[in-house]
Amino acid sequence: MRSLCLRVAALLMLAAAPAHSQELRIAMQVETTSLDPHFTSQTANANAAAHVFSALVERDEQLRVIPGLATDWSLIGEDVWEFRLRRGVRFHDGGEMTAEDVKASIERVAAVPNSPSPLTVHTRRIQRVEIVDPYTVRLHTDGPAPLTPINISSIAIMSKKAIAAVATDEHRAGPLFATSEQISAGQGAVGTGPFRLVEWKRGERLVLERFDQYFGEKPDWQRVTILPIANNAARVAALLSGQVDLIDYVPLTDIAGLKRNPRLALTDAVTTRIIFLAMDRHRDQPPLFTDRNGAPLGRNPFHDLRVRQAIAKAIDRRALVERVMEGHAVATGQIVPEGFAGYSPALAADGHDPAGARRLLAEAGYPDGFGITLHAPRNRYPNDAQLAQAVGQMLARVGIATNVVAVPPAAFFPASARLEYSFLLTGYGIVTGEPSSFLTFGLLTWDQERGRGSGNRGRYSNPALDRLYDQALATADPARSEDILRQATRVAVEDVGFVPLLHNLHSWAMRADLRYPGRTDEYTLAQFVRRR
Repeated sequence: MRSLCLRVAALLMLAAAPAHSQELRIAMQVETTSLDPHFTSQTANANAAAHVFSALVERDEQLRVIPGLATDWSLIGEDVWEFRLRRGVRFHDGGEMTAEDVKASIERVAAVPNSPSPLTVHTRRIQRVEIVDPYTVRLHTDGPAPLTPINISSIAIMSKKAIAAVATDEHRAGPLFATSEQISAGQGAVGTGPFRLVEWKRGERLVLERFDQYFGEKPDWQRVTILPIANNAARVAALLSGQVDLIDYVPLTDIAGLKRNPRLALTDAVTTRIIFLAMDRHRDQPPLFTDRNGAPLGRNPFHDLRVRQAIAKAIDRRALVERVMEGHAVATGQIVPEGFAGYSPALAADGHDPAGARRLLAEAGYPDGFGITLHAPRNRYPNDAQLAQAVGQMLARVGIATNVVAVPPAAFFPASARLEYSFLLTGYGIVTGEPSSFLTFGLLTWDQERGRGSGNRGRYSNPALDRLYDQALATADPARSEDILRQATRVAVEDVGFVPLLHNLHSWAMRADLRYPGRTDEYTLAQFVRRR
């Protein structure tokens, strides 16, 4: 604890220098792991990248698609999307952005190795990038791909010249592509975004400077310093002391008090981040299962639909929202919240039925229940460890003795990617605002070559779900495609391929003279922080 306090004090001393009116200081709970915008789709990384890089298509605070580096786009054939680029857009090194940079950026995504959450989930349908002229590109897909504009919004456009200039035969991510390590060191981190990179010192600060040739609306801030402060109390203290101007992930226990402070303003938004349970479905004898006497169980109870249904019925989602999340979440029984594409009113968050859960366990051959370990991250999502404890208690009441282990995010996510856990509570930010990205990431049959199931930690597989997904993505009519995605969601929910719990409410607190539009994607973007 003493070392943590010293570290936080050092960070705050860095921020404590008197800030002129052109400087914005932000404290964030989660730090990016790389400055390479193509390294991973994890929220913290995408958040940092969005300051420095732009995409062909951008998303507003409600995840609606809006023009970015492309002024407009259209489907010109069953499997060809054409994007018209802005003219005169400049990279931070002064070079003009053209179709060559777009082509190089899209092709680079598949060449980045060792990603814990690859962005190929967004580019896998693209078979070829055609340059029509310097300001027109065509994306040829492997059949109808109605979600292409949404998917391409996750792909940052980098300077082809910059990422090629630092690449060598010994160190490159692919043909003429700089590595993630080089970009994180500041070599080749050249975008068209509203800020240019000044420095990144991992664990200390990310410093950005306004790019005055930015093609969009100019930010209010000449300089931005982002401090990673994972400790909730320290982050709030930094805001209250005036050493930072804005914080994200406002602790639930502090919201009421901060709202009463006249020197501060708060905003929040229902997010598309889903918190859910994943279950081991690929091992017949997974670790961490025991009978009620503590002996290895010898079989995988999650293979039985009745057990999975029992787990879903054992959990009181509304109690989780009211008691654990203090009302700052929305209970869910599906992938996206109400108001977003693919939402189904038929898949309610009800269904809490402990007696029914016990009956199903008995029918499945577990009248005395069994024991299991539930792993969860600690301090990655609001009250994540507390949620896991509450879930464990609910399961224990129906006979599933649950040992809850909360793990720091830096250890939790690599271990879950290595499939070391049999039962886990985790989350996923659905940046597309519709079900397909979550299906692709977390529920489709794992297929590394096709970029499917990269986050499917239980290796769940359902051919009926896969078929509906393929049908939806091959349907050009958006309304029909959305309806098929609803059907796919229903299949996954009824088969209990996962157990959806809730969607977070994300909160920001800031100086009273600032305003920030709460974003559904949870991003904290300095370019949208404005003076009142």
